[in-house]
Amino acid sequence: MEELLLEKVKEMEPGDERYVHVVDDGTDDREAMEAEAEQRPVQEFSVGLDEGNKKHIGSVIYKSIYTVVLSKKSNVLIPLGPLAILVQKKTDRDGWVFILGLLGIIPLAERLSYTTEQLAFYSGPTVGGLLNATFGNATELIVSIYALRTGRIRVVQLSLLGSLLSNLLFVLGIALFSGGIVRKVQVFDKETAVVNSGLLLMAMMGLVFPATLHSTGTELHFGTSELALSRVSSCVLILAYLVSIFFQLKNLNDMDGSRTVEILDGDEDEEAAPEISKWESLIWLAITAAAISNLSEYLVDAIEGTSLAWGVPITFISVILLPIGGNTAAVTTSVMFAMKDKLDVSLGVAIGSSAQISMFIIPFCVVTGWLFGLPVDLNFQLFETATLFMTVLFAAFIIHEGTSNYLKGVMLLFCYLLVAASYFVHGDPSSC
Repeated sequence: MEELLLEKVKEMEPGDERYVHVVDDGTDDREAMEAEAEQRPVQEFSVGLDEGNKKHIGSVIYKSIYTVVLSKKSNVLIPLGPLAILVQKKTDRDGWVFILGLLGIIPLAERLSYTTEQLAFYSGPTVGGLLNATFGNATELIVSIYALRTGRIRVVQLSLLGSLLSNLLFVLGIALFSGGIVRKVQVFDKETAVVNSGLLLMAMMGLVFPATLHSTGTELHFGTSELALSRVSSCVLILAYLVSIFFQLKNLNDMDGSRTVEILDGDEDEEAAPEISKWESLIWLAITAAAISNLSEYLVDAIEGTSLAWGVPITFISVILLPIGGNTAAVTTSVMFAMKDKLDVSLGVAIGSSAQISMFIIPFCVVTGWLFGLPVDLNFQLFETATLFMTVLFAAFIIHEGTSNYLKGVMLLFCYLLVAASYFVHGDPSSC
């Protein structure tokens, strides 16, 4: 038998000896051959692992790009952002720069919201809720910070005002209308909606007082009293908003156990699973935020030129057109959940986002301007403050019953048309 094996080995090629395991009576030879046989597969596996890792990393990168960028049809608008930058550098057509930049920032804002939601899967309900609260209006915050850095205080005020009006009238209105078409009457959590409405009314106090003080001319020290009141009010609003966030997240954490039981009992839909990993979410979050920050510079710089080129007031561009870029994702989300009869989520997107802008982002801009020596205040001018005040009251009245139908959505949408028409004929006395 051994002679037959030796003859077979001699007939084989030199590279094939590693596949033959020869058993010998000699103990030393046998141990040596066993050690060599054990070592070879490890070496071969190591080489294969390196090659496999390269293929695995490549497939992960492709899958991540496909999931975040290629799988969403609206992302075909992303190249319009670089095109807007190119048009700005090669020509002086601010109107084209603005419209291309606005269309290009829409998918970026939606992807920023998407990556935040993906990251929230890995952080638990409490931290996840904080992430959504922090990045929910990241696009508006980035645009405002750039405008503030370049000294365009009025653009900051008008763009944030426009986000509030768009959320409370357009986003909420189209959500109630879409849900009302699917179901005749929808019921939502009245308590949560009332809390957010209360935050909005509290923020309105901070905005009404400086504007009224300025309009009546009853300041003790003209200009400085209004600014001091705005700064103190901003600190109070930020503190109140942080307390409300802590309260809501604490309640969410306490209810997490009962919600898990409901899911196991089949009362809730199956929980969604994350589509990308934690590190992918962080990387894409940084990429989209950087892209929005870069594109917002050209968008804000083109506002004045667009106003002159189109013959449209700056207030209309800043209040009505500019918020479109940041609120597209909110419209999609609110409509989707409203049609699934999950109106609480839609209200959280529309009213919760408005509460965050009025209670945190606007006061944050005032405090930031204070730190950098800029006279940013809460005086949005009398016309703008009156418009916002009536909008908050009307939205609070619409949702105070805890039920909704398509008629309420139609009323909100018609109110938004009235606001848009008023800003189309409104000339801003303040300089941007």
